[in-house]
Amino acid sequence: MDDRPGPDPRHPPFHVPPASYSDPGIQGPYLPPPAGEPQGPAPSPPPQGPPPPAQGWGRQTHGGPHPGPEGSFPPGWHPQVPHDHGWLRPPPQQSPGKQNPGVLVGAFTAGAVALTALAASVIMVVSEPSGDPAPAPGTDLSTHYDDGLLDRPAPMEVDPAEHPLYEVPMPAVVDCDLPSLDISSDPSWLEFSAEAGACLDTVWAPTMEELGLHPEAVEFEVSTESPDSGNDEGSTLAFYEIDHNRVTVVLPNVRELGRHVPDSDQEMVWLALMGHEYGHHVQYATGILPVSHDLRRNAEDETEELDTLRRTELQAECMAGVALNSIAEVGPADLQTVNEHFNSGGDLETHGRATNRAFWLEQGWGEETVAGCNTYDAEQRRVT
Repeated sequence: MDDRPGPDPRHPPFHVPPASYSDPGIQGPYLPPPAGEPQGPAPSPPPQGPPPPAQGWGRQTHGGPHPGPEGSFPPGWHPQVPHDHGWLRPPPQQSPGKQNPGVLVGAFTAGAVALTALAASVIMVVSEPSGDPAPAPGTDLSTHYDDGLLDRPAPMEVDPAEHPLYEVPMPAVVDCDLPSLDISSDPSWLEFSAEAGACLDTVWAPTMEELGLHPEAVEFEVSTESPDSGNDEGSTLAFYEIDHNRVTVVLPNVRELGRHVPDSDQEMVWLALMGHEYGHHVQYATGILPVSHDLRRNAEDETEELDTLRRTELQAECMAGVALNSIAEVGPADLQTVNEHFNSGGDLETHGRATNRAFWLEQGWGEETVAGCNTYDAEQRRVT
């Protein structure tokens, strides 16, 4: 709909954002043992006679140690075999200080072979890909699987007339030190809007926490272009965008209306405007605003659609009253000032009669719980 508010032009364009709804691991290279790695000299054929005892590394003759299938004797080591075995005799004794060159060469060769074999085995161990560990014994959890857990949860049903929001007490009073506003300055408008938004975040935070909600803070921006068309009901002063979580103040229109507002009332009037737009954010965070959009889309006729729209706008006006009453710097006289400039005349088809707009602003100001803003359960005469 392109309907826009009149003297109370705070009707935002409604856009429901589309619902928007992805690393394989990397396996390292396998490093095989080096090809052609020396495995030690081939073993000599065994001598004739009984087999050697099974406690040595190989066999030994008078020529010094020679590597066997598994390595070689360490230097100076001799298997303890009885001398009556004809096939094995101990090496001759040598004088101190003299070493058989064959022994040294053989020992060196055996050591090199052993180190090479050890290095190859280390490479094999490091590069060998480990398999999946065997499952530990225990309960078979597959018997507890439920395919229903994979189903998407059903959407939560929100009834805008019976919502937990209405049971929450009104927010406590907070201090908000707002800057002065120069309506002719774009930066001044942006600063004032941002500070007012931060103040309203503080006001409504306990209510959101009570409901277990943690909405993002609203962004405030200013625009030098008006979204209104020639057929609009009035001038749009500001609007809330769901898909951007943002409130935009339309500078040409607020300046036009601001020419009729005394300088002493400027900040209070525009604070109430911010409170109204923030009320739409509260509706969105609690799920009320999306349901309102659905009700309007599914309305049987224009009368039903406008009725839903008015209940939505009048609730936002009531939430503006909640916010004003929760700011320490605002008093009862300021509430009357806001009603005088916004709600004293001009019935709007989209926002309700002037008397009803003033009624709901005062409801938000004076009730003890947010139930005072339940426009969706209000009698018809209060939402026309």
